[in-house]
Formats: sequence, C-alpha cells, structure tokens
Amino acid sequence: MEQVIVIGAGLAGSEAAWQLARRGIPVELREMKPRKMTPAHHSEFFGELVCSNSLRSDQLENAAGLLKEELRRCDSLIMSCAGEHRVEAGGALAVDRHAFAAAITERIRTHPCITVVEGEVTEIPPEGNVILATGPLTSVALSEEIAKLFPNSQYLNFFDAAAPLVTFDSIDMDRAWFASRYDRGTPDYINCPLTAEEYDAFWTALTQAEEAEVHGFEDAGVFEGCMPVEVMARRGRDTLCYGPMKPVGLKDPKTGREPFAVVQLRRDNAQGSIYNLVGFQTHLKWPEQKRVFSMIPALNHAEYVRYGVMHRNTFLDSPRLLDRYYRVRGAERLMFAGQITGVEGYVESTASGCLAAVELARRLEGKEPANFPQETAMGALALYISDQSVVNFQPMNINFGLIPPLGYRVKGKRNKNAAISQRALEALDKLELSCRPFPQT
Repeated sequence: MEQVIVIGAGLAGSEAAWQLARRGIPVELREMKPRKMTPAHHSEFFGELVCSNSLRSDQLENAAGLLKEELRRCDSLIMSCAGEHRVEAGGALAVDRHAFAAAITERIRTHPCITVVEGEVTEIPPEGNVILATGPLTSVALSEEIAKLFPNSQYLNFFDAAAPLVTFDSIDMDRAWFASRYDRGTPDYINCPLTAEEYDAFWTALTQAEEAEVHGFEDAGVFEGCMPVEVMARRGRDTLCYGPMKPVGLKDPKTGREPFAVVQLRRDNAQGSIYNLVGFQTHLKWPEQKRVFSMIPALNHAEYVRYGVMHRNTFLDSPRLLDRYYRVRGAERLMFAGQITGVEGYVESTASGCLAAVELARRLEGKEPANFPQETAMGALALYISDQSVVNFQPMNINFGLIPPLGYRVKGKRNKNAAISQRALEALDKLELSCRPFPQT
C-alpha cells in the first residue's frame, strides 16, 4: 500500500495518521517538536491542548456534542484518549491535558504502521499523498511553500479578524426589518434599530467592556488593518453613527423615519440560517460580547454560533482552494486538515483530520467516497469550508446553523437539536465506514 505523509502531529494530524494506520496504510508522520517548538506549545507531546482543558459540550443537544459522538462512532483516537483521561466538568468534556497528550503520543509512536520523523518541514513533498495539518502557527518557511501552491489567489490569512455570528431564528424580527440602504437592489440586510437612549446605553457599555488578553504569540498588527468596534467607540459618542451603525438611507417601516442608529446583519451562508454583525470585529471577551451586543433590541435573545475574534491565525481561503474532502482543487494528492482549513476549535480540527483520512483511505482502497452528508456535523463542516458561494470566509466552529433544518416543527430548542443529532447519527451509520475497533489497552 502506498505510504501517506502527514505533516503536523496536533489533533488533526494525529487523528489523520491514526485513521490511515488503522486501515493498514503506512504513514510517515512529520512533526517538528521537540526539535523546534512554537511559542504556543510547552511539551514534546502530540495533540497538545494550548488554551484549555475543555473540549466543550458533550451533550447531543449541542452541535459540539454531536460532533464528538460522530467522531466516537468513527473510532477516533482523540475521543478515545479524551475519554480515558476525562476530568469532571459538568456537561462538558474536559481532560487532564498532560495525560491526554501523552496518551495520544504513546498510541501514535507505538503503532506499527506509523513512522514518526522529527524536525521542521520546510518543503512540501513533491510526490505522493500528503496531508498538511500544521495548525494556526504554521512556520514561515512552510507558509511560503504553501503560498507557491496558490500563486494567483489570496491564499492565506495571517490574522483572524471576524465579527460575531448569530442564528436567524434567534433574531427578533419584530424589532428589525429587511432592507438595503436607500432600498437599492435586493433587501440583503437585516436592520436592527436603536433609539438615542438605547444607543447611549449600548455605547457606554461597549466603551467600558473588558477586552481579551493578547497572547505572546499574537501580533498587535492585527489591529492595524481592522479596528475593533470597541476601539472605534472610544473615539467619541457619535463615531459609530458615522461608521458601522450609520442609519443613513434606512427608514424603519414602523415609523417611516431613519432611526438614531442601526446595526446591520448580513447573511453569512447560502441557507440564510446564520447572520454576521457587519463591522463588529471585536477583541472583547466572549461573555462581554454576549452581554453588550444583547443590548441591541433585536439581538436581546440572540444565539451566537461564533463570537468575534481578533488574533493571530493562519488559515486558507478554503472555499476557493479546497473541496469537500479537504483536497487542493487541481492538485488532489495534497490535502489540508485542522485549523489551517478554517475549522475553528479542537474538536473541529480533529473532525477535519478524521474525514480527510477516511476519504483518502477509501480512494487508496479503490472504494467510492463516503461523502459525509450535510446532515452530519462532520459533513456540514467539510461542505462549509468548501462552499464557493461563501464570499468573506472566516473560521467557524460547528453549529446547528450549518446543518439543514429538519423540515418539520419540533417544540422546544433542545428537542429540536436532539432530533437533528439523531438524524445525523442515523445518516452517519449508513455510511458503513468499516472502522475496526480500538485495540484493548
């Protein structure tokens, strides 16, 4: 069987190597640790969690919980090690970070089909199947090599400066309306008005809200090209009214007049299930974002599928560059996995490595693609990062907004989400992935 080269032994790379090796496919896993370390990592282990020991919700009423269950049904290495080294955290999956990473490393290093090669990778192998899973802190040398793959495109974003996203269903449309400025063209925006009193309260809270800390491996240059909305607000009470919250050309159909200020929401996916707060790039802490942005009347009960972020993040313009199997369009021997593809989060990175490896293994075995459907969380993520209709691509956590609705009404949000999860697991089970069970330890 042809050998596959996997570059990077984070969660995505480790999962990809494991899924291939378990199917008898030889893997050469190249990892620069411990010979070279990034400022974000502190141990020699594979699959190191940098920011938290929590892998988020483990409940099927939550999209992250569904994604974990799908991975378990694919016999995920990462989920197996997480289960073995779980610590109490209520409904979340939290792990002993050191023991978790050590377990991943031991499984990888002792697998007979995996050969680990230590040292920095500065060139992309010129032949054979390669999965690049080098993470958001891909080295400068390898970033330059990746750039050569995509000479005619804005291939790589070095900073992630993104506004929050909310679900359409959670927007109070009794306090908002569809329209484009001056009613030009189609009514593409949802407009959320504020009175002078509402704006003053919002502005005061925004200028006093607590910002997230900047990590040592991040660069203040992120703020030069895209000013955080809270920084803009601090320049004066009326600054936002001449910027992202200007009401000019937007008449409220309830009053026939322009409101004092308006927050515009723009559709973020083809289905219209997710909307972006236009111009609201922010570096506020996530609880602060929810507290302050909920002061916008139409967003009083908004459900956030992603909070705003401004930090160092290397990711591809994947909709233009990758297909649903995480392959490079036009150079399908090359695949990417992990956060560099625009999936956000540890579990999402694991899922991308799993899907990429499963689909590659099927091709090497002469089988048809599994084609994880959009009804599954894994399939929804893959289809999101490869959706060429997405214009302003930004990294995304898994959320139910990426998964098609049920097509029938279910009373209660938790019940609805549970039904979506049940449908997803039934669809996954039909794929017949032929995964062998984990060896007993």
